[in-house]
Amino acid sequence: MDQTKRDKRLRIKKRLKRITRTLILFVIALAFAVVFLLPTVLTITNSFMNETEINANYGKIFATTETGGKVFVSETVYIKFIPNKVSFDQYSSVLFKSPDYLYKFWNSVIYTVPIMIFQLVIALLASFGFMRLKGRLKEMLFFIYIIICLMPYQVTLVPNFLVSKWLNIIDTRWAIWLPGMFSPFAVYLLTKYMKRIPTSIIEAAKVDGAGEFKIFLKICLPLCKGAIYSVAILIFIDFWNMVEQPLILLADEYLHPLSIFLSKINSGEIGLAFAVACVYMVPSLLIFLYGEDYLVEGISYQGGVKG
Repeated sequence: MDQTKRDKRLRIKKRLKRITRTLILFVIALAFAVVFLLPTVLTITNSFMNETEINANYGKIFATTETGGKVFVSETVYIKFIPNKVSFDQYSSVLFKSPDYLYKFWNSVIYTVPIMIFQLVIALLASFGFMRLKGRLKEMLFFIYIIICLMPYQVTLVPNFLVSKWLNIIDTRWAIWLPGMFSPFAVYLLTKYMKRIPTSIIEAAKVDGAGEFKIFLKICLPLCKGAIYSVAILIFIDFWNMVEQPLILLADEYLHPLSIFLSKINSGEIGLAFAVACVYMVPSLLIFLYGEDYLVEGISYQGGVKG
């Protein structure tokens, strides 16, 4: 009888420990979620406030002097999530009264989409080569790719600038396109994926008379669909948010993407900054939501073949 009571108390203690552990993890996860989501929620809700309400909440942080300069006025900030009255004035200013925004938006599209397409094509061909070729040279080249993957992009900015200057493409769109078309990370990820394709499938295709190009087109591409989508999403988000490259390689503001335009919005136009930030997030958010499953599959699964 005593043994039964002890076992029961032990089970209760274990259950309480499990509940306590779960509760602690939930609270920690909730705290992190609030910290990460708070700026996004604040940006979205404040974008629906009119300029008067925003100035009342955040204070006129900077004022314009008679000479056109900026003078620090106030540190007063009242964080507010729910607008008194929903207003679309900021979005109207961004979408219909601000040609600069629309032009910078299309600049971002013009840079990001071609880079994504060409980087995928080059990375897929290089990955297929790494998968099919044999010998020490292939292993050495792949090792070099891994080393380059570990280098921060900022390290290559100066060499990119020097090469772009030598090619006489500084202050042109090619200064962004050309370096962006080559990515060691994309090659590395797709190579690891392709190496997991069973050799028996490749050999069976060769027995049926398929050449290398047909194997690449009919076997590797369909089996790597998840990795292709995940790499495409990562490329799009990376170059949609690029800042360093345009600042270093483009002196002409006419060629700057939207990511640069965001930081140059007048500090007295806080509401406009909120609206621009919201519209700026839409393409990346849609791309991510559309390919979320492919992104998880491509990164976590790493190239196994289903079925």
